[in-house]
Amino acid sequence: MYKFFYILLFLSTNVFASDLGITGVIDTPSARMQNDGTLKITFSHQDIANITNITYQATPWFETTFRYAYGSSYNYKDRSFAAKITLLKESELKPNIAIGIQDILGTGVFSSEYIVASKKIKNIDISLGLGWGNLAGNNKIKNPLLNVNDSFLDRNKESNTGGRYGGKLRASSFFRGPMVGIFGGIKYTIPNTNFKLLAEYNTDSFQGGGVNPDSSPLSYGIEWNGSPDLNLNFTHQQGNLGFSFSTILDTKAPPPKRKIKPFISSSDNRNYFTAPETLNFNNWYDRLLYDVEQSGLYLRSAKILPNKKAIIEFSNLRYNLAADAINRVLTLSQIHLPSDINNIDLILNESGFNVMTVSYFRGNSNRNFVRNDSYNKIEIHKPSRTYNPSNFTKRVVPYTHINANLAARFQLFDPDNPAKHQIFLRIDSVTSISQHWNLIGSYALDIDNDFDLNRPPNSNLEHVRTDINKYLVYGSSGLESLYLEKKSTYNEKIHYRAYAGVLETMYSGLGIEVLYQPFMSRIAVGGTINKVIKRDYSRNLRLLDYKTTTGFLSLYYASPLYNYDFALHIGKYLAKDKGATFEIRRTFDNGFSVGAFATFTNVSASDFGEGSFDKGLFFKIPFDTFTQYNNKGFYSTIIRSLQRDGGQKLDDYTGRLWFDLRGVRYDSFINNKKRMIPK
Repeated sequence: MYKFFYILLFLSTNVFASDLGITGVIDTPSARMQNDGTLKITFSHQDIANITNITYQATPWFETTFRYAYGSSYNYKDRSFAAKITLLKESELKPNIAIGIQDILGTGVFSSEYIVASKKIKNIDISLGLGWGNLAGNNKIKNPLLNVNDSFLDRNKESNTGGRYGGKLRASSFFRGPMVGIFGGIKYTIPNTNFKLLAEYNTDSFQGGGVNPDSSPLSYGIEWNGSPDLNLNFTHQQGNLGFSFSTILDTKAPPPKRKIKPFISSSDNRNYFTAPETLNFNNWYDRLLYDVEQSGLYLRSAKILPNKKAIIEFSNLRYNLAADAINRVLTLSQIHLPSDINNIDLILNESGFNVMTVSYFRGNSNRNFVRNDSYNKIEIHKPSRTYNPSNFTKRVVPYTHINANLAARFQLFDPDNPAKHQIFLRIDSVTSISQHWNLIGSYALDIDNDFDLNRPPNSNLEHVRTDINKYLVYGSSGLESLYLEKKSTYNEKIHYRAYAGVLETMYSGLGIEVLYQPFMSRIAVGGTINKVIKRDYSRNLRLLDYKTTTGFLSLYYASPLYNYDFALHIGKYLAKDKGATFEIRRTFDNGFSVGAFATFTNVSASDFGEGSFDKGLFFKIPFDTFTQYNNKGFYSTIIRSLQRDGGQKLDDYTGRLWFDLRGVRYDSFINNKKRMIPK
């Protein structure tokens, strides 16, 4: 997780965030929103608490926040969610108006609702709002909703805390209570500087945190946006000094410009290099193979048909954007294919799956590189195969690739330690046994580790996940995984993967996942079944007694709205509970992905424990954005408010195929046709 924050610090731009993560003044919200796709991290320190916020602008009109608050004078180590929606956009005469809810699923410590208006007049940005719940602590008036219905009067404690065990939607308390507070704030931008002056009247008395119930509602401060890397606020609030800083990542940024690493081509003067003995550079396929592999691609096979069409199958090993890989193969094919070839069909094999065919009309009059006006020369077709290829690449098998990298794992929001960590050397190996079979292994060599067993699991369920610290203590260095895997495409609509061995840190077993995805369809169906047994805590090849079988039916929908993808997994989980997991993710052409999930099973809230049900956030950040050359790697993480045993599955082996192939779906290809054109 520290890697995640580190990346954000070096991509940030000027932002304005309240201490509670929402776009606002100091503590109070405003009706402002960030730019669509903005991922914002805010750290604040004040007398109330130390607060960490992760805020994502999910759409141009919808802002979401995950919050963790703790501190020596604070009675809670609290996790909560917030959301804000734009109701009216600002114009010359009208203000921006937004409505929001704090602590939607949390303990209720920050529970409040509000409606707020913001208006900018030259260098002054003014916000004024009505607040319910905690925001009705000062300067109160009668709740105007009581004029609509008397049911808005009652705001009892039980409904305000999201259930006995927290984590439940506290909808029965939204906008309820006898009184509301009037809050407001102002920001003044000092001309020709990077400074803003801040002042606000905050109607939250912070009695939920048990500190400073009689503190002044007036706060003021200064905001500095002098660096593109950092936004700093220095404030005086609740009678004490405070500060905060924010940093953002633009997940919606266009993909980086195409990166081409120069190399000596097979078409260059032979004095510059020695040709491999296995290649015949008088043969067009061998010349193409040499240049394609130097470009970070794998040429699998080719065939020339009598109708002057070439069919080429290849795999993308290096390019984050599949369109760049296609562009590279087409560009090199222009150079090396016989001059009488008029049409080229490229079959993209993505990690063992035939996912798409790209047809390019080369023409017969001009063999020079084409211009951008040949957009229509690219067509996207359903996946196909090269039957009886006339040329194919022979690779010596078994072929083993070994890689070693520093890696880290984090455990966030523990009640005793907000961020436990392990730094380790991760040694990965992939041994190709055949075209579709691979032996995959990973070993962790511990470097620094502060995981402990001070808080034993208190779950009423089988400890299918809450035993994780035992593996990280007793097996601080150990086998991460060692399994045999087959990936293949059965036909143009069905992809599958089968695997057996040591699958992950806690489980060994075997399983299969199947994905049915018709060409051009935004709807897909998948199925997964896994038979697993719990591993020994030392992370060797020994096993424990606990066994179970998990199985899921998965439904997927790729929405055209804001690039959102939805998934529903229905089935049986590791603790033998049954239920469903709902996922929503937003993915961009640049490879960034942000999402959330929630799981509901037949485990009661009392058996599940704190949090009531499993939920969390998902982040995927491509390395290609930060490197000089093409890089297909990425950093991904799942953030849970806390780890429990209910609703747990093998995350890398349940409903993974559809999301793994997200970048090579038809809707992704059709949006990047211009980027594929060779030039």
